[in-house]
Amino acid sequence: MLRSLVALLGCVPVLAFAGSAPAAGSFSSTLQPFLDQKVLVGAVTLVADKDRVLDVTTTGLADLAAQRPMRADDLFWIASMSKPITAAAFLMLVDEGKVGLDDPITKYLPEFKEQMVIAEKDASHVLLKKPAQPVLVRHLLSHTAGFDFSSAIEKPTLDFTPLRVAVLSYAAQPLLWEPGIKYKYANAGINTAARILEVVTGQSYEAFLQTRLLDPLGMTDTTFWPAAAQTARIATSYKATKDKSTVEATPVTQLFYPLTDRVRRHPMPAGGLFSTAADCATFGQLLLNGGTHQGRRLLSEAAVRQMTSRQTPANVKESYGFGVQLDATGYGHGGAYSTQLHVDPTHGLVTIFMVQNAGWRSDDGKKIEPAFRAAAVARFAP
Repeated sequence: MLRSLVALLGCVPVLAFAGSAPAAGSFSSTLQPFLDQKVLVGAVTLVADKDRVLDVTTTGLADLAAQRPMRADDLFWIASMSKPITAAAFLMLVDEGKVGLDDPITKYLPEFKEQMVIAEKDASHVLLKKPAQPVLVRHLLSHTAGFDFSSAIEKPTLDFTPLRVAVLSYAAQPLLWEPGIKYKYANAGINTAARILEVVTGQSYEAFLQTRLLDPLGMTDTTFWPAAAQTARIATSYKATKDKSTVEATPVTQLFYPLTDRVRRHPMPAGGLFSTAADCATFGQLLLNGGTHQGRRLLSEAAVRQMTSRQTPANVKESYGFGVQLDATGYGHGGAYSTQLHVDPTHGLVTIFMVQNAGWRSDDGKKIEPAFRAAAVARFAP
């Protein structure tokens, strides 16, 4: 594959936009200006209500060099959009009484018993002390544990370290502050919750996720290891050139190639999944329906309410639930390469924005998803 060769050889072709395919679908008028401005390469957008898909719009190209138009079933690295999926799977254990949100994590992971917290730190010294309170399970899911984003051993890529080993490395790091008092976005917390899931169930995280959530939802294109046929459908990732005059193809630098390698690549609960717009919409519908899918309950209403309500302290600016970011109209999560899942309970809509942009060429790129979401509400809100 082109991206595998790019990763191995370290060369990235600079690409022109000539011949980019126009938008095709109900939101073409919203998306086309961003194609014309040469900000957007390609996208799949999807709008659904709690029962059905209302619209799918394909925009531009999945591969500029090959001039391949974007298709509705193309795959994307959804990165941190994996977090709400992992959180939902974990909350199944809470529903079953196997884990308590207010349990100290040392109940399941004794390696954290000797973890210290930073009391003082400057350029010449670090002073550690025992934390006044333990890290609780709820802290892991809301980025309030005091963990750093990742550990030094999660190199060269985030998927190169087995989950058990990564979590041991988190336990060896001091907490940045006392648990529960501040917010810091951290893969480490969500990954640690997934490790608790493994300890409690005796299953691997990925096996539990597959059998308890992905299979029941029919999310057949959601995976950590895209198969050969799926890799052919992965939209190429792009980043701005140094002068920001155009874009160039880039591998997903946080992941190890080839993506099909199940030996050297490991599941990363906080950000490793690939998926399609349709699969992500199905997950969004699960939440919008209060935990049911096609009449089958997978998650309790109480769990969904907890997941999608503010769990961060009132004195911090960030409003975060369990694995989801909250905003004025609902909740959802974005990914590192600009994907976005959003659930709007007021208007009864799920919106999915699928692109592969490692940062936008101009600030106009940040306007695309909000413009699409506003257009979706204007058209489909009751």
